[in-house]
Amino acid sequence: MAVLAYNLGKREINQYFSIKNAKLLSVAAVVLLTVFHTASRHYGGSDTCDWLLSSGRFLGDNVWQPYGCMLHKYKSTEAKFCLREKRIAFVGDSRIRQLFYSFIKMINPEVKEVGNKHENIPFVDGDSTVDFLWYAEVNNSLKEQLMLWTEGSASKPHVVIIGAATWSIKLHNGKSEALFQYKANLTAISDTLEKLAEHSEVYWVLQDPVYEDVLSDSRKMITNEQINLYNEAAVGTLNTSKKKVKFLEASRQAALETISQSVDGLHLPESTRDVGAMILMNSMCNKILKPIDGSCCQSAPPLSILQKIAVGLFLLSIIIFLILGFSRHRKSRPVPDVENGEDKKPPVVVGQLNSKGPLLAIGKMSLIMLYFYLCDRADIFMKEQKFYTHSTFFIPLIYIFVLGIFYSENSKETKLLNREQTDEWKGWMQLVILIYHFSGASTFIPVYMHVRVLVAAYLFQTGYGHFSFFWLKGDFGFYRVCQVLFRLNFLVVVLCLVMDRPYQFYYFVPLVTFWFAVIYATMALWPQILQKQANGSAFWNLALLLKLLGLLLFICFFAYSQELFEAVFSLWPVSKLFELQGSIHEWWFRWKLDRFAVINGMLFAFIYLLLQKCQLLSEGKGEPLFSNKISNCLLFVSVVSFMTYSIWASGCKNKSECNEMHPYISVILAFILIRNIPGYARSLYSSFFAWFGKISLELFICQYHIWLAADTKGILVLIPGNPTLNIIVSTFIFVCIAHEISQITNDLAQVAIPKESGPLLKRLLGAGVFLGLVLILSRNE
Repeated sequence: MAVLAYNLGKREINQYFSIKNAKLLSVAAVVLLTVFHTASRHYGGSDTCDWLLSSGRFLGDNVWQPYGCMLHKYKSTEAKFCLREKRIAFVGDSRIRQLFYSFIKMINPEVKEVGNKHENIPFVDGDSTVDFLWYAEVNNSLKEQLMLWTEGSASKPHVVIIGAATWSIKLHNGKSEALFQYKANLTAISDTLEKLAEHSEVYWVLQDPVYEDVLSDSRKMITNEQINLYNEAAVGTLNTSKKKVKFLEASRQAALETISQSVDGLHLPESTRDVGAMILMNSMCNKILKPIDGSCCQSAPPLSILQKIAVGLFLLSIIIFLILGFSRHRKSRPVPDVENGEDKKPPVVVGQLNSKGPLLAIGKMSLIMLYFYLCDRADIFMKEQKFYTHSTFFIPLIYIFVLGIFYSENSKETKLLNREQTDEWKGWMQLVILIYHFSGASTFIPVYMHVRVLVAAYLFQTGYGHFSFFWLKGDFGFYRVCQVLFRLNFLVVVLCLVMDRPYQFYYFVPLVTFWFAVIYATMALWPQILQKQANGSAFWNLALLLKLLGLLLFICFFAYSQELFEAVFSLWPVSKLFELQGSIHEWWFRWKLDRFAVINGMLFAFIYLLLQKCQLLSEGKGEPLFSNKISNCLLFVSVVSFMTYSIWASGCKNKSECNEMHPYISVILAFILIRNIPGYARSLYSSFFAWFGKISLELFICQYHIWLAADTKGILVLIPGNPTLNIIVSTFIFVCIAHEISQITNDLAQVAIPKESGPLLKRLLGAGVFLGLVLILSRNE
């Protein structure tokens, strides 16, 4: 009965939930969300600077998240660069002095809080000047200082941070007359502040709460009720129609959660006042330095030449797409998995693509790219920073594996690493990597090291799949090569143009493209050795092993000759493919990290196919792969290897040291044996994971801009104020788009990569001219 209910449940779900309906729903969601966010930004009158200064929340200990945008954590070198030749003035009481010290410690972390408490404090670092001016009350003395800046000979500060109230409450014992006088004094300086704000940035710091239980007797009159009244007076008086004076309110919100940690009840804990200082630094510097992970106070970047060309082409495609409408002459076909090199039969074509097909595919791709741009280059949608906790990583992990088990199916074949199993393998690995990126789990080294194994496993599959294809089929024609290269690179090339990012930015695609070229060269160069040629001849098998040994020596030679590696990949135009921010360091790091994974996959494929040919494996349904004794022994060794690696990875303290060991330690073979030795394990697979495995490449690439944000540094926020619902909605749209792009890529590949050699050479010539123009234009920018 349980099995029957299980199967009925899956059938019921699949009946009402299809990918076609899901895509229609995602389109509706995108349109509604775009309209909502556009309207709220236009009519709400708030920008990311207002969000930064006005509100936010703590994600965890001392990690502040502004509402709707990302806070960059400034380093000393960045702060110095931003504030060069600038003069900044902090004006106010002891609380402002605290903020002043937190601010200058970002410039010079060695600064000590010394000096007389009720006097001015100067700070000079190079050509930057930051002064603290002691004005404990809003009075005539403060007004004179402000007028000296606006009307006198004194040079105006570029930035003024000002605030005061607690001394007025204290000196007048919280009397209402003092509040009236405070309002009158604010009114007296308001015009001067407005005039000063015409040429300088002026921030009025709203008063933080106090912790009344530990206030000294001399401060008992400073209550939170009084502070709220004084803040209301400041906002009501200084918040004029011109809105030139900015209010720093977010630090007050942070203090509401941490003031109980205050030693004296009045002054904030150091970690909390650092939040206010970092908010100020982001407000001043983000528009200057434009950090990727600091979206607050940044406007949309201007379009590059390549982006303008891409916009023109895509707009034309969208117009054609809207005129032609959706094609009804074909059904969607499965995406051929050419990137891992497995030999597949071509999909059955229900109806040949008509002449409208490619135009419709390009039109849909254009609309999708518009969504990419709106998500991660425009100012429409919100972004938030990542914050790792064990629950944000492991709870979703448990969810997806429960779903994977729920959608278990019987395999059509029971061979080792059959198609369904490799799709399943890629699927669950990709989902783990997505959760890893979304949760920011790279900060937790044990998880980081296990995910490193998953990336290596992808490259292992690349070696295994392409070697198997070339070894069995011997097809070294341009058609096959172009198919693989188009499938791997189409989406990335389009994104490089639309999102103005270098090819190496999407590091995994250059990595697998490079290794495919290496595998192809290894197998295609003389002497070409194929399985049918090597059958019954130990000589040719040995010759192939010598080829693989040559490849290993080639890898080692480059791995231990960084100067030669950099010299080769720094040559133009090769450098344009592998440089990131003018350096190939990232490419060197990625290439070296998993340098042996591909050749391990090739060697495994050779040994497996050799054993299979010699009929030394039992791959029937329900049969163990080897004899019971050997199978049990291999399973035991594999499980111990897994446990040993996990213990080692959990003990890692330093990423650099562990990364040095990573290429020499692999448990990929252990996983393959555990997954395939038992016959019952080979007979089952998860259709849930396999479905995601078929679009794993698109999922990996699309996450950069429409699931994560700020080039993976943050998280896209479609539903503000509800993180759980936001994850559900953004993930749903993200998966639908990835699936649609895989279909578009498949459709366009049929047109872009014809089987006939003549048209194919013309396409290659056209692609070469196009890429050459792109490289030239990008070089001139």
